[in-house]
Amino acid sequence: MSSCSSRALTLLSSVFGACGLLLVGIAVSTDHWLYMEEGVVLPQNQSTEVRMALHAGLWRVCFFAGREKGRCVASEYFLEPEINLVTENTENILKTVRTATPFPMVSLFLVFTAFVISNVGHIRPQRTLLAFVSGIFFILSGLSLVVGLVLYISSINDEVMNRPSGSEQYFQYRYGWSFAFAASSFLLKEGAGVMSVYLFTKRYAEEELFRAPPALLRPRLSACSGLSGQFLQPRAWPRARSPSEASSDVSIQMTQNYPPAIKYPQHGHLNTSPC
Repeated sequence: MSSCSSRALTLLSSVFGACGLLLVGIAVSTDHWLYMEEGVVLPQNQSTEVRMALHAGLWRVCFFAGREKGRCVASEYFLEPEINLVTENTENILKTVRTATPFPMVSLFLVFTAFVISNVGHIRPQRTLLAFVSGIFFILSGLSLVVGLVLYISSINDEVMNRPSGSEQYFQYRYGWSFAFAASSFLLKEGAGVMSVYLFTKRYAEEELFRAPPALLRPRLSACSGLSGQFLQPRAWPRARSPSEASSDVSIQMTQNYPPAIKYPQHGHLNTSPC
């Protein structure tokens, strides 16, 4: 992941977050989390006769075999059902799985919040902290969902283990595609969270490099590399001199090197008159 650029991480975190939000939304709103069948074993030919079959979600229970075939009823989460539509053991399973229902709902809310914050951070990348906040929300959403899945599985297993065994009765159950969507959403949300946090670290490092003072970015030279400093710093390169400046320097140098002209003393005027 260290070789991924900021643009690639932005794209991947957006795609993973959108897919995780879509899958958990479908899983919460559909009724195919669990399939259950109950029946009896016929002693004549050892075949099975299905007495009841249903698929259940977080909000509804739909029957597709038995005397209630084609009927869907809402799950009662706060009141006890008035009519027993299933056998006692199946009803106990449907009651115990209610304890896992709040966790997918909390996960859906958290992943929606994370998706909104992530998109705002992508639109305004200068707000680096938004990537970190969205990553934390993605991770918390995945953890909330996995807690709900664990409670859902453990509730079913406990009721199945406590179910009385009989040679003339059979019971089968399996998890549906809504449950598979929820499990896939957990992986996508955790991936989006990790990518968002890593994107925050990359953006923060780039901002710190941009804010670094220019003195820290200059090459450090040793004391004996004076000429190399001139080549690394163009401002220190010598400027071409004009002919007039060169001639004036030569004249100044000649006046400084040669001594002044010898001055002879002035003698008095000789009088050549005979007087």
